[in-house]
Amino acid sequence: MGLLKMRDLEKYQADYVALPFEPQQALYRKRLVVEHLIKHRARRILEVGCGLDPLFTAYTDFDTLHIVEPSAAFHEIALEKCRGRQGVHLYAGTLEQNIAALSREHFDFILLSGLLHEVERPEQILAAVRPHCREHTIVQAIVPNAKSLHRVLALEMGLIGSLYTLSPMQNALQQHRTFDLERLASLMTQGGFSVFDSGSFFIKPFTHAQMDELMASGLVTQQMLDGFYALGRHLPGFGSEIFVNARIRESAASKSGLNREST
Repeated sequence: MGLLKMRDLEKYQADYVALPFEPQQALYRKRLVVEHLIKHRARRILEVGCGLDPLFTAYTDFDTLHIVEPSAAFHEIALEKCRGRQGVHLYAGTLEQNIAALSREHFDFILLSGLLHEVERPEQILAAVRPHCREHTIVQAIVPNAKSLHRVLALEMGLIGSLYTLSPMQNALQQHRTFDLERLASLMTQGGFSVFDSGSFFIKPFTHAQMDELMASGLVTQQMLDGFYALGRHLPGFGSEIFVNARIRESAASKSGLNREST
């Protein structure tokens, strides 16, 4: 079964492009990713699902960047943007469909950004990732945070009955679940990975639509958005999105039959 078989990708593409505030959210998501790429000195990167802005639009200090994008529209956008880019390799389809093409590559960083919450069976994503991991490979997963400040506020206002209730925006984007750090770490562990770092980032007090309105009115400025990103250090766990960094467990790597020689 394809990883995204159950989704209406054409509808998803249209709804995602129309999403208010998402371009700003994506900028801070990329900022976190870049900070971690620099910290871990990642040189050979696999990006699974690039959306409207592939990683190379924010980060270019790599030897090779391989991008797998299942959406036809997003693939076309990435194809146009990567023309003339050295070291960038773009693949249409899912990881499953590109396993042979990627089998000879050795990655030190695999990025799953904004993906695991959007598919019906996220464990299939992790199963497809494992064959591309070696001992040193870092897998970073980023998803929205069920315990973000704006969701906690909605709960206390009586607007939602649970922090895990899917919002109208999530339903429109055909998302299947909302993770907190514990649930995301558990998924990674069950998928054969060991989490060694995790956290939340970018405090967002209000919904995407409300943030968009506040920016349009001038009440929320770029300087304030930068402050919301930095504020995550003072309010751990309440960021709008969460991340985990993990490596494949020894037992999972053995079952995958990987060549474990360092490269």
